[in-house]
Amino acid sequence: MPDRKKASPTPGQPASGRRERPQPAQAAPAAEIEVGRRLRRLRTERALSLRALAERSGLALNTLSLIEHGKTSPSVSTLQQLAAALETPITAFFETDYPTNSVAYIKAGQRPRAAFAHGTLEDLGAGLTDRAVEPFVVMLEPNSDSGPHPIVHTGYEFVYCLSGRIAYTVDSQSYLLEPGDSLLFEAHLPHRWQNADAVRAQAVLVLYPLDDHDRPAERHFRGG
Repeated sequence: MPDRKKASPTPGQPASGRRERPQPAQAAPAAEIEVGRRLRRLRTERALSLRALAERSGLALNTLSLIEHGKTSPSVSTLQQLAAALETPITAFFETDYPTNSVAYIKAGQRPRAAFAHGTLEDLGAGLTDRAVEPFVVMLEPNSDSGPHPIVHTGYEFVYCLSGRIAYTVDSQSYLLEPGDSLLFEAHLPHRWQNADAVRAQAVLVLYPLDDHDRPAERHFRGG
């Protein structure tokens, strides 16, 4: 009896003759913001030396050098000091090379993100020109908080808890936000926040200042 040669499977088809189902495309990773690179660019645009920026911000020269060279990640309170010294909003550290326009459409997993000592901030409005609101996804490390001093700024503040539990104190009144809970208040009322648990918490934070010169995000996180 003559030998019957088995037909070789065609490319993309297993030996059993069944075609493999195409695998779904993997989501693109979030755009990790290089804070050191952005800091160096902002500093050089203002013709400031590292020493001059250290004197303006009150930060150590060695600390600034480590940040610019990507050897350490600044806390949000450190970034707040740098933003004030550079006279720029904290959102400047989230800027990418995307063109600015009147619509900000960002796919899940592709939000510009900056990592800090006690969490991360993901910018939900990257690329929008002259935006009046500052929307973020905030991830808070366990037991982190905004510090001992209350926060006060113009406009309104909106918080929507995604995971974990976040405690807010607004004008001496306490509110515990669990997943699905939200809080909207007039931001001139003294307020503080705290991750209430020993696990990470995540929330959507929207800041809406009424004064163009007000920069609430610069001072909103004090627990570096």
